[in-house]
Amino acid sequence: MYDVEEFIAIVNPPEAGILAISSAREIPVVENGQIKTGWRMKATISVDHRVSDGAEAAQFMQALAGFLENPVRMLV
Repeated sequence: MYDVEEFIAIVNPPEAGILAISSAREIPVVENGQIKTGWRMKATISVDHRVSDGAEAAQFMQALAGFLENPVRMLV
């Protein structure tokens, strides 16, 4: 809605983490050695390390990317 390229969200207690997602943008990407246009967005997670660790946050981000790239998996 605000056409934000990227940002970092701040964790407010008692939250354990917060996800920040930017606007999707059409940019040049390299795919199979060819330059073409593709849609990309940036996602950042901020986690309170007293509650969780970076490995758990990374696993969450991998799962999120998998669902965004293949939304049919959410139905299975």
